[in-house]
Amino acid sequence: MAYRVLGRAGPPQPRRARRLLFAFTLSLSCTYLCYSFLCCCDGLGQSRLLGAPRCLRSPSASGQKLLVKSRPCDPPGPTPSEPSAPSAPAAAAPAPRLSGSNHSSSPKVGTKRLPQALIVGVKKGGTRAVLEFIRVHPDVRALGTEPHFFDRNYGRGLDWYRSLMPRTLETQITLEKTPSYFVTQEAPRRIFNMSRDTKLIVVVRNPVTRAISDYTQTLSKKPDIPTFEGLSFRNRSLGLVDVSWNAIRIGMYALHLESWLRYFPLAQIHFVSGERLITDPAGEMGRIQDFLGIKRFITDKHFYFNKTKGFPCLKKPESTLLPRCLGKSKGRTHVQIDPDVIDQLREFYRPYNIKFYETVGQDFRWE
Repeated sequence: MAYRVLGRAGPPQPRRARRLLFAFTLSLSCTYLCYSFLCCCDGLGQSRLLGAPRCLRSPSASGQKLLVKSRPCDPPGPTPSEPSAPSAPAAAAPAPRLSGSNHSSSPKVGTKRLPQALIVGVKKGGTRAVLEFIRVHPDVRALGTEPHFFDRNYGRGLDWYRSLMPRTLETQITLEKTPSYFVTQEAPRRIFNMSRDTKLIVVVRNPVTRAISDYTQTLSKKPDIPTFEGLSFRNRSLGLVDVSWNAIRIGMYALHLESWLRYFPLAQIHFVSGERLITDPAGEMGRIQDFLGIKRFITDKHFYFNKTKGFPCLKKPESTLLPRCLGKSKGRTHVQIDPDVIDQLREFYRPYNIKFYETVGQDFRWE
């Protein structure tokens, strides 16, 4: 008789093995999904697409194995803050600032152009005042610093020079000021080569007063320099003036003007009286505006005379703001000079002044 042995299983069928493998894989997948759900969702089950995430920054060693092939649920960087009140929308991140764009992403307005007008001189004549006054005009954009292109930096090229200029519209004039141009031998030719239509402004002043002002400025920086008298004369008893001293040579206006008239007609050069710029700033600025071909925007309403400095200051018409005066170096008290020295220098400059008056057709009354 044949007996059947109970409790002894034969080899597992292939279908049952596949079911066991599927169950194990499903269990592992569920574990992975649950862990990911806990990492990338908050306690209310809110997805990070709908709210603020609460992700684990440093998972445990066991969790690291599960997440090794998963995509991080949050990009590197600080966690965004939640809004303070539910009704208030989350604050947007500030837009990146563009350099020189005045906090605006819009393109810069205007074009950098070579200057159509130059204040070429003279040092200590009132050039800074003219620059600050004319910059009030809406049709003028001026460079605030002195680029010294046509005397010291000419080798840098016109592209470098243009890059320094402010942006202007087609209707605006670009202007710059460098007083040393007037006494630079090469400057007229170089400016002519840039543009023969360039308008030139020269601010002149009594050459004796100008020399004293020049010396006063230098003395404030170098207190150990010789006296004004010692620098002005090679031999005072013989009346020999030292024209090699720059403070004296600058005031020989007629001599320097000859170089400019070789390249530019007199009609393209406007001469400003440094003395009248103090006593009648609106009148002098009116003539400058006429010369530049722009409307008379700057009037006597723009000026206030500062009795302490002895100089006019700018103000906004119908404004309660305080007037804006030039820096401390402007209106500086001059050093005291021997009156006999002043008389000798006046005699020295007299023939140069007369020739200058005749050439420009204007009497500045310095005698």
